Parts: sequence; C-alpha cells; structure tokens
Amino acid sequence: MSMSQAQLSALVQRVLQRVEDGGGGRIAAVAGGGTVEGVYPTLDAAVAAANKAQQTLEWHRSMADRSRIIEAMRAMMRDNLETIARLAVEETGLGRVDHKVIKNRLVTNKTPGTEDLTSQVWTGDHGLTLYEFAPWGVIGAICPTTNPSETVICNAIGMIAAGNAVVFQPHPSAKRVTHLTIGLLNRAIVSAGGPPDLITTIAEPTMDTATALMKHPGIRLLVVTGGPGVVKAAMASGKKTIAAGPGNPPSLCDETADLEKAARDMVNGASFDNNIICCDEKEFIAVASIADALKGHMRQAGAFEADADQTERLMKAILATDRGPGQHSDVNKKFVGKDASVILREIGINVGPEVKMVLAEVNRNHTLLHTEQLMPVIPFTRVRDFHEGLELAREVEHGYGHTSSIHSRRIDRMSEMARVMNTAIFVKNGAHYSGLGEGGEGPTSFTIAHPTGEGLTYARHFSRMRRCALVDALRIV
Repeated sequence: MSMSQAQLSALVQRVLQRVEDGGGGRIAAVAGGGTVEGVYPTLDAAVAAANKAQQTLEWHRSMADRSRIIEAMRAMMRDNLETIARLAVEETGLGRVDHKVIKNRLVTNKTPGTEDLTSQVWTGDHGLTLYEFAPWGVIGAICPTTNPSETVICNAIGMIAAGNAVVFQPHPSAKRVTHLTIGLLNRAIVSAGGPPDLITTIAEPTMDTATALMKHPGIRLLVVTGGPGVVKAAMASGKKTIAAGPGNPPSLCDETADLEKAARDMVNGASFDNNIICCDEKEFIAVASIADALKGHMRQAGAFEADADQTERLMKAILATDRGPGQHSDVNKKFVGKDASVILREIGINVGPEVKMVLAEVNRNHTLLHTEQLMPVIPFTRVRDFHEGLELAREVEHGYGHTSSIHSRRIDRMSEMARVMNTAIFVKNGAHYSGLGEGGEGPTSFTIAHPTGEGLTYARHFSRMRRCALVDALRIV
C-alpha cells in the first residue's frame, strides 16, 4: 500500500481537481497507475454512487470479503499516517503533527471491524431464532475540523464492516485532508476486491450541502460530529441520528492521589493535540490541601503557570466574548489548537517547546472553567474537599455527559463520581485519551455519541437488528 512522496503529492493535487469522467460526473485522482474515486461535484451524484456500491457490498460480497477490505484500509492508513497528519495541520492550522499521527494510528489499529458483529441464537422446542446485524444502506456523516481524518477512518471502518456505504460531509476548512483520506481508503477498498465508491463525498462542502445531506431521501442514517447547532439540526431531520456533540471535561484530583503521576497525566492529557479533542481535560479541580503540590508537579511536567496579571492578559487574547462569571464564553478562533508557546507569545512571553500548556489558577466562577476552550490554556481551581469538587465538576461539565475523570486512591470516590457525572467516558487515574484506548485498554472511536446515548460508536451501532425465526424445525435434541 506504500506510495512514494511524488505519488502522494500528485494524489493530493489531483484529488482536489474537478476532472470529470464521461459517466456520472465522478471526480477522479490518479496516483501510481491507480484511480482513486469518491469525490463528486454534487450531493445527488455522491449518494447515487454510494448506493450502487452498498448494494454490491451487501449482495455480492461476503463477511470474509468485508474483513479483507477492512484490513486493506488499515494497511493503507498505516503507510500514510504522517502525510495525512501533516496535511491536516497545514490546512486547518490546528494541533500538532506528532499527536495527529498518534490519533490516526489509534483509529487505524483499534477501531473494531467485522469482529464487532456477533450474532445471537435461541433454540428450543419451537425452533430457532436468530438475531443478526443488518446494514442501514447509505449513511450520511458530518465531520469536524478538529479530527477530520480520524473521524473518516474510524467511521469508515465501522460503517463498511457493518455492510454500509457512507457519504461524508467534510468541514469546509478541512476538505483537502478529508478528500485525501477518502481517496486513499477507496484505493485500498478496490485493491482488496471491494466496489468503488463505498466512501463518497462532495467537492465543495458548505452549510447548504450539510443541510441537504440531512434531508436527502437516499440517506438512511445520520452520524454527526459537531457543535450543538448541527446536532440539533440532525436530530430534527426525522432520520435515525447518532450524534457526537460538545463537551467540557473536568478532571478532579483529591488528597489521596499519586500527585506526581496525576500531574503528568493531567498535563499530557490537556495538551494532547493542543486540546482540540472534545474529551481532553478542559479544567482542573484540586482539593486545597494538595493544590500547591499538584501545581508544582504540573510545572515539572511541562506546564507554564501564569500569574494573575498574565492570566488577565491571556483572557483578553483568547476570549472573543467574555460573558462573565459562571457563563460559557466565546473563544478567539485564532488561538484554537495552537501551541502554548504561540499563545504566550501573544502576551509577550517567550517559552520553548518544553512548555506543553498554560496553567491559570482561577476562582470557581471564572468564565474559563465554564468554556470549552479547545486550546492548551487550562483553568485550575481549588476546593475544600472531594464533595465540593464533585459538585463543581458536575456544574462546569454542563450536563453534556461527554467525559470526566478523577485522580484518587479511594475506590468509593471513583464510584461516586462515575455515577454522579454519568459521562460517556470516565477515566480513573489516567489521561483522558486513555479512555479512547491510547494508553488504556479497549477499542477506540472518535465519534463519541453522548447526546444520543451510544457512547463510543462501533460497527454494531451502524447496524439494524434483524430477527429471523425458524419455527418448529431444526431441533435435533
């Protein structure tokens, strides 16, 4: 599956060109003698092509064929992790190349495929009943600018494993990397004997095309990753919707924690890909008796602690609208996903690459505690005890139900916080990314459907349950 740099460069350029073939308006990209397909000038053409491919997959390819296709997709992504990561940073200006390589590798290797689809069987005096996972057909999926390639990779693996095709709506500011990822995946699918166009997209994504995708009669299921607005629109579409929305994940540290490890995990988690992942730590809450010691370990782990004056100047830079104490404010998009050094330079502070994030101690009503900032400037506040910390964690998480964590040696506190927060991801004594399977156990997904209740989504969630009953037959006992 490996491609030379020259072939990849040609692919990147050609996949963005509108080179229509004579049959159906497909936009093709040629690389190394092969044809990469999937980018179409109109939504209708993209849906029609995906529908044709899905019927071929469902009716003329076996489960073993699907497994081979998935393995080919994984191999193609492994060979091109850095190319995709570099293009994502270049195009969007968000995050870090080394961390995007980690994220792309994670979804490539740990997104479940056909092994996630386990049939159930009941037998008895009256025959046999079988439950199996059936495909929806063509899925419409809306991607974020924060994790464009990661979302495409994990969703494509799960959706195709379940027998579907998918039409992706890229974020307009990430269309190049989305198109490239789709092109590479389609190339891998065809190389493994799968039909072309199992993954399609449109050349010029806009808000209008996103709305049209949600309403298109050829789309059976919507899978949406984005803010409250797009989630609300999808759920009002009348279609079955799996929605991944916003989060504001708190991390609480009590007096029993291993403070050195907790500090390291909290700094590494909050700075991962410059904090643009929705499940990253967005605020730190510490019991007062250990707060100073914890901050000391955080500084050793790569945090720059801003003093009160520096924090005030930072707020003027990174907030576009400050709605005041206890309120969610609007961040300055100029600094979303940027390195800590870039953000500090804005207020006249020069630091080296060893600084991973900015730590700002604030009171419990500070706007930054209540705002999903998506940048490595993390508020820190102290509380009297665990229960006050838990109350504050629940308040600043806003009931999104996305992600939360605790650093503690008390099992009872871990259990209490897990129940109270009721988040799709709950991490005990680790960085939040361990809840995605990076440094933690279990499979991964970058579509975390907390608004609709699926949590981390896999092939089974992109399936319909089909029950088949064979009555008064096949009983051999």
